[in-house]
Amino acid sequence: MQQTQRSNSGAKAADPMLGRVIAGRYRLEARAGEGGMGIVYRARHVLIDRVVALKLIRPDLRGETHLRAWMLREARAANRVDHAHIIDIHDIGETEEGELYLVMEYLVGTSLSSELARGPMLLTRGVDVLEQMCAALARAHDLGVVHRDLKSDNILLMNRGGRKDFVKILDFGLAHLAMDPRLAPKGAVFGTPEYMSPEQARGEEAIPQSDLYALGVLFFEMLTGQLPFRSDDRDTLLEMQRNSPAPKPRTIKADVQPAAESIVLKLLEKDRRKRYQDAHHLHEELKALQRSLPSTPWEVNPGENAPPPPPPPPQSPGVIEWANRAALFSRMVSRAYPGSNAPPEVMNAVAQSWDLASRATKLEGEVASHTRRLEALEKRGRALRAEIGRKVEELAQEESRALREVAHEQAEVTRLREQTVDAERSFEKAKAEADAAAKGSSGNNAQLREIFERAGFANATLQAKKEQLTDREKRASSRDTQARDLRRQIEELRAQLARYAEALEEDLAQGREKVAARTREGLAFEKSFGEVSLLLLNHIKNKTEARDLLQELMANMHGVQNIPVPPSSTKSLPDP
Repeated sequence: MQQTQRSNSGAKAADPMLGRVIAGRYRLEARAGEGGMGIVYRARHVLIDRVVALKLIRPDLRGETHLRAWMLREARAANRVDHAHIIDIHDIGETEEGELYLVMEYLVGTSLSSELARGPMLLTRGVDVLEQMCAALARAHDLGVVHRDLKSDNILLMNRGGRKDFVKILDFGLAHLAMDPRLAPKGAVFGTPEYMSPEQARGEEAIPQSDLYALGVLFFEMLTGQLPFRSDDRDTLLEMQRNSPAPKPRTIKADVQPAAESIVLKLLEKDRRKRYQDAHHLHEELKALQRSLPSTPWEVNPGENAPPPPPPPPQSPGVIEWANRAALFSRMVSRAYPGSNAPPEVMNAVAQSWDLASRATKLEGEVASHTRRLEALEKRGRALRAEIGRKVEELAQEESRALREVAHEQAEVTRLREQTVDAERSFEKAKAEADAAAKGSSGNNAQLREIFERAGFANATLQAKKEQLTDREKRASSRDTQARDLRRQIEELRAQLARYAEALEEDLAQGREKVAARTREGLAFEKSFGEVSLLLLNHIKNKTEARDLLQELMANMHGVQNIPVPPSSTKSLPDP
């Protein structure tokens, strides 16, 4: 994590945002990274020891209203999908200064881009990663959400529950809810050129097949170790995405399996109609490919040592440390002023430190109670969203198969119609010959019999084709009706999910405001405790009787982020 930046003089300058409390609740602890629209920090709740990732919109973009709206939509989109392989959004809001923020689950892992920098992946591993991404996108697309900017930087690989390479898709910052109006200017091109679909490169609306194209780029990269289209010039790269056919992976890496190459090339078709029409179809083919592959361990490549995962964030002692500091202050004052002859302001400060510690502890309990209720509400919401999502997913899988059957039946109908037209022509010709033969009675009986048999056969063929055509039309109509009914059920569930999400967000907003109000009280206590600490330190700093306790106090204060340590108090301490 990059926590500092270089100044002109070459010295490291701390990020001025570090230590700042956002929305009265989240203290920024470290800078974790920067995306296209936001800077991500590791943050911690001021009174509850909950570590989160907090994204702030970039300072230079705060005036861009359409980008702010996109960032707001990121939380709504990701939360509505609620899938194990998509990052969880805990909170969203705007500070009093007008800064937009998103609070997400704090994840520790390695980006797919970092893994790909080491070279091609084993096929078993690449298919495993792609299958998880495909499952997440299938759910997102079922609920009307398109990511729009899938790339290797937005895919995190984690160790979770003993499972290696557990996928999390990040940054739905350009995600689009199909029911919302366009927020982008007409014809604007957004996304990463290396992974951009042809339609996006033309400035058209991103669709589910656009995400599938990006999956094709990622799979190509996993198989070969390089991108299908490369150029240092953005315009050239966009032109390649629009018109250049994708190279075959086996021209780059000869041992790529044909079945995997077939999937890649279908995903990278320029005409979206030739790609997989939905993620469910792709998912079925990926699972079939997985079943055909040998069980090869890929956790660590031969001869290589996997890098250790980064350490978890440090733990915070919480406001209980305030009481420990108050106790140390009391002991130091007793030593420095035996016989209870300390100045009144010192005695008042000690009493105030105890009072603030007690009130902060009580307040922490209240905030914890409010937070538990919020978490319970969020948990119920996640469970219901997941339940509706699973139902939608099941229906969408059936719809996907039904639509494929409809396409097959319609193709058969088209073929049979052509054959029926040919059969009608053959029958008309044979009938005309039979009519002419009957009128003229020319020829021998064998010839006449052959002419009439030929006419009869043509008529039987025509009737058979008509029956087959009618049957196929009925089957196509039945499959189409089934698909339409499934779509109706899906839309009803999506509408139900939208209504529930709005009601849940209203309840959560009220609960969050209660937590924010109580936490602001805690920040006021924190400021007062810092002032009391500074007063007591200034009185005791030169008292040799309390030197060991003072050193113990400073040791306890070291590294504690949510307990104020006045800078002047450390500067004025006597040398040990």
